[in-house]
Amino acid sequence: MNQPTVALCGAGLITGAHALAASSLGVPIVAVASRTRTRAEERAAQIKPPARVVDYQQLPADADIVIVATPPGQHLEHAEHALARGAAVLLEKPLVRTLAEADRLVSLGGTVLYGENLAFAPVFTEFVQRARTIGPITHFELRTLQSAPSWGGFLSPEWGGGVLFDLGIHPLALAVLAARATGNGEAVAARATLRGDTTDTHAEAVIEFASGLEARVVASWEGPDAGVWDMQVSSRSSVVRADLRPDLSLEVNGDPVALPQPRHPIPVIEQFGYEQQLRVMVDSVRSGHAPAIDATFGRWMLEIVSACYVSAARDGEKTPVPSGCDRTKSPWELWKQP
Repeated sequence: MNQPTVALCGAGLITGAHALAASSLGVPIVAVASRTRTRAEERAAQIKPPARVVDYQQLPADADIVIVATPPGQHLEHAEHALARGAAVLLEKPLVRTLAEADRLVSLGGTVLYGENLAFAPVFTEFVQRARTIGPITHFELRTLQSAPSWGGFLSPEWGGGVLFDLGIHPLALAVLAARATGNGEAVAARATLRGDTTDTHAEAVIEFASGLEARVVASWEGPDAGVWDMQVSSRSSVVRADLRPDLSLEVNGDPVALPQPRHPIPVIEQFGYEQQLRVMVDSVRSGHAPAIDATFGRWMLEIVSACYVSAARDGEKTPVPSGCDRTKSPWELWKQP
């Protein structure tokens, strides 16, 4: 087939990264839809050649791929609309607001790539490769600390959850993928503590895997503006550490490891996996093969997140994954309205 085309469902900040990735790969963006027409027009004008501005109902607007980057409460509606019209969907994280919605999405079939861009980041690929060589892992910690977003509805209960749901989903996913790759199996239990008034702004979670390995995950909107994103695994003999923010680096036993030099004028488009993520989406559409990081993976991540919020509602009690929670409730509701 010819080069697949893309439509953007949403015109917020993250769609700028997706648009740059598409431009880098030569993937045409043919349409942009947003609840605010002015935002859609601004984003469409930044695309070369300019994309059409359409209503949500007009998507996929003849595009092969729809990138859904709207608030989580709209994800199912927008993904289902695109899938029903034959388009593939790249669905931003978090997958949806509730496990019931996740069940519905998985049942639809079609091609869905769950938008965990950091899974495609070169630094994470290198981190995992080296973690596999150091022997049994005895310590695993991941952190995403930054200031709270000053735009959008991230701090509203209607979003579905706070920092663990929206930001912490990144390190949780990387922990799951790294545990699988290093032979530690799947997540089986979670413990978590959350703090915050309207929603959680600081979260600390411990995810237990089938091998007995525990990964400590800290996510916070009470951190510095520049952000501190890092991860570290250690065994009895070695330590592998990756830093993503404020600066990108990889070390093994304190010695720096060279990372691929980005070609893109805005390095983060490659360094944070946006380009490779879209490449995988395009390859999936061309081949007809489902991506590995799909809606089922996104639902599994929501199972883990939900277990964390259930645990927090029970003062950090160890909670199985899956938790057996009410699947119609958002993570925030599992915490605040158990």
